[in-house]
Amino acid sequence: MQRHIRTRAATATAAALIAAGTITAGVSAATPEHQSGKPSKKEIAALFDGWSAALRTGDPEVVADRYADDAVLLPTLSAEIRTDRAGIVDYMEGFLAKKPEASKVQTVINVLDNNSAIDTGLYEFQLTDPVTGAKSTAEARYTYEYEKRDGEWLIVNHHSSLLPDGD
Repeated sequence: MQRHIRTRAATATAAALIAAGTITAGVSAATPEHQSGKPSKKEIAALFDGWSAALRTGDPEVVADRYADDAVLLPTLSAEIRTDRAGIVDYMEGFLAKKPEASKVQTVINVLDNNSAIDTGLYEFQLTDPVTGAKSTAEARYTYEYEKRDGEWLIVNHHSSLLPDGD
């Protein structure tokens, strides 16, 4: 008799746990975006602000810290694709010598899930020639692909290219 009662109690407990898990899963699926752990578009937009602030330090290592170790950079002012930290630092050394000041002109942000997002659009750089001191503006289009890794948002793919002439 004791064994039969224990078996019925175990079965009832298992059924209750399954029901609770099903209810919890249903509630999780119905949770609004702002409560689901998904970043807001504003949070993703702020990642650019952090990158821009890193540029202002003038330190290529600080800028490279914004990128994942396996990131790909297709830079604005170079035809060479950078696929590792050393390559990103190398590009940033020359780019930062121009004292770039970045500002967005137009942006479109797509939050893909809790750990990935894309920020794409148009930006411009105010540049200073390191030799002559002459100022210029580089208008470009960009795409940043971000991933959250070990709790930190990093750039995994960054494409930046000068705007073509015309429409």
